Amino acid sequence: MPIKEILFIEPKTESLHIYSKFNLPRLGSALLATIMRKHGYQVRVCYMKEKEIYKKNISADLVALSTITATAPAAYRIAQFYRNKGIPTVIGGPHVTFCPEEALNYTDYCIRGEGESALPQLVSAINLKRSFKTVPGLVWKTKQKIHKNRTAAAVCNLDMLPFPDLSLIEYGYSSYGRNPFKKKIIPIQTSRGCPFDCTFCSVTGMFGKKYRYRSTDNIIAELQQYHPKKHYIFFYDDNFSANRKHTKELLQKMINLKLNFKWSTQVRADIAKDEELLKLMRQAGCRVLYIGFESCNEDALTEMHKSQSVKDMISSIEQIKKQNIYIHGMFVFGFDADTLQTLSSTINFAVSQPIDSAQFLILTPLPGTEFYSKLLQDKRIIDFNWAHYDAHHVKVKPKKINGLDLQNAQIKAHDMFYSPLNLLKKLFKGKVLSFFVGLYANNLNNKWKKAVQVYLWYLNSVVTP
Repeated sequence: MPIKEILFIEPKTESLHIYSKFNLPRLGSALLATIMRKHGYQVRVCYMKEKEIYKKNISADLVALSTITATAPAAYRIAQFYRNKGIPTVIGGPHVTFCPEEALNYTDYCIRGEGESALPQLVSAINLKRSFKTVPGLVWKTKQKIHKNRTAAAVCNLDMLPFPDLSLIEYGYSSYGRNPFKKKIIPIQTSRGCPFDCTFCSVTGMFGKKYRYRSTDNIIAELQQYHPKKHYIFFYDDNFSANRKHTKELLQKMINLKLNFKWSTQVRADIAKDEELLKLMRQAGCRVLYIGFESCNEDALTEMHKSQSVKDMISSIEQIKKQNIYIHGMFVFGFDADTLQTLSSTINFAVSQPIDSAQFLILTPLPGTEFYSKLLQDKRIIDFNWAHYDAHHVKVKPKKINGLDLQNAQIKAHDMFYSPLNLLKKLFKGKVLSFFVGLYANNLNNKWKKAVQVYLWYLNSVVTP
């Protein structure tokens, strides 16, 4: 039967974290669905929990799944659910790009890397009963033999891609992501790739080390689809200000056109070195910056190839606060250079600095990263329960501390940062938003401490000092 209807599914992660309240999908499924609709196919997009997918039991001629490492088990189960109904399945995303053979135990096809060119070619090949050998990035199996095509070339001209139609996304019982001001959050990506190549990050493996940018006019055209009174923009870029000239051009045009959006994005600490850029960001509507400070341990920063110092971090915080921009700091525990003392120093740094909110994550060996390859070779990975590869569970035997102590250090970090005393200090300083975000995070952390008890017992049984 020819493929006419395609169901796109991204399983929603069900682990507790500070973003649990914000129901934001990645853009891949919506973008691919938009492309396939332009090719004449009927499409639906589901971003919801695994159980909701089963309850909906949506019919389709092909199911296309997208997954990160933490949602891979759910994606595999969903693929099996549809295969048992005789419906072919294809899967893509960062995890299966690096584990395609694993994926083929559960799905019919796997696409490695960017799928905008590959998926239309695959569906056409299936419908016309043509060879799969020319489909870029495709991995498939015949009679126990695995065939692996060369990964698709990166999309050089991002302007050629359509704007993802977010209205296609069905959210199940969960409401659409909203920010504290009750506006719908609109994710927009202006670039792909990253040249920094941090050892623990899978971005370069998925999108390459070379930055590719959408033109300013193309980004503005997408923004103009939305309304500043109804929508809050989240720029999905891993480093929004990587090309400062390009970023300044975009910001200036947003100001000149008086788009008046409030928005947030991710940047590196080195943004503080450009005062003009910071001022433009504030004038253009930036209200929140997510910054990967990672660690206050200089040896750990060197180990991860972060190319920043603690001095850079302090300067960044100071300069950003001068522009009255909210700072969400992200820290990572578990590098080989980490000790209980250095982790404690990082916690104290986060609490003492004027950071509005923070996440303390555990270094996780994601497939496709230099970090994963090294630890796999050294046999230091505790297990391969992908559902726990969410940056909240210890998955590596640390060098200088006990794994159980590392997990407890993360719990302690959130306890201290979101302690009632620290929250009251923020309130007295007039940081009302920080205070209410802190209340939410404190409640979430209390739930997490209960949920993680079984895992703490597990760590105690499998990890030795």
